[in-house]
Amino acid sequence: MRGLRFWLLLTLVLLAACAQANTVKLAPESALPDFLHDTGHDFRLAYRYAIANPEELRKYPCYCGCVYMGHENNLDCYISEISTDGNIKFDNHAAGCGICVEITLDVMQLRSQGWESPEIRSYIDTKYSERGPGTNTPLPAA
Repeated sequence: MRGLRFWLLLTLVLLAACAQANTVKLAPESALPDFLHDTGHDFRLAYRYAIANPEELRKYPCYCGCVYMGHENNLDCYISEISTDGNIKFDNHAAGCGICVEITLDVMQLRSQGWESPEIRSYIDTKYSERGPGTNTPLPAA
């Protein structure tokens, strides 16, 4: 009986650790810029994800045509600069662009399901490449 309790406890601990590993990090609502005040939930959620996960969104292109605005990846639709002291200069482009937000929400969902960056990149390229020209985003490392 003691051995069974040990294995049950170990299993619960491992399940909790796995669930926690795939938890999505989001910035608090208070970190959002004022221009998002009247936007929909998905737009605010995508900005919160971008703030908390800038390195993740740098790995994926955007296919809304923002390449013509000088964007290099999906993060650029949300954030134009992060200073060395952590201050963020926001880009308001994604506040009015559903494609940017859809890509971010897909990344967020797939990452929470345990997908790796190269798999997510392939999914994003396949799903969105016909929507418009993509940013010239380098492929993520394996």
